[in-house]
Amino acid sequence: MQLGLTRRLSGLLLLLSLGGAAPVAVAAEAQLGGDEQARYLAELKRLYLTQDERKALLAHSNTLLDTYALRAAYQVGQAQRSDLRYQLSVPAPGELLIRQEVRAEKGMDLTVSNQRLSVFGLDPYIRYECPATGIVCVLQNPADGSPWLRVLRDHQGAAELAKAISFLIRNMQKS
Repeated sequence: MQLGLTRRLSGLLLLLSLGGAAPVAVAAEAQLGGDEQARYLAELKRLYLTQDERKALLAHSNTLLDTYALRAAYQVGQAQRSDLRYQLSVPAPGELLIRQEVRAEKGMDLTVSNQRLSVFGLDPYIRYECPATGIVCVLQNPADGSPWLRVLRDHQGAAELAKAISFLIRNMQKS
């Protein structure tokens, strides 16, 4: 019996090690159903002390973007190291504004750009990839699938961020 369990465990470890070498592309869609959604939103409203789902989702998304921001300190060995930060806002109904700040490691150079995303007609499920090599996870633009947000390579962090932004987009599509 112990030998059979050892073989199963060895096989599982082999599968996990082989699977870890390939890029991981995931969508948040498996996590957006019924009761789980209600629990998730209730927890966020409690955490951010608000009764407004959109405010809680926006605050959580921005907190995650700050937590998993790609900082110059993580980019060891790269020639052009810089801090990369994002912030989300909702300036108008159905419109998500993404502010990107890039600050050079040395010096005071700060580049700011804004991108507007109309949420109506979009698939709200944010997909992301965390390649086995490198230090970033890339969230894909729900409008066209292009690279959209780059964050520190952390599977759980990218999954939570994709989930929060997916819920935010769904919330914005309701009104």
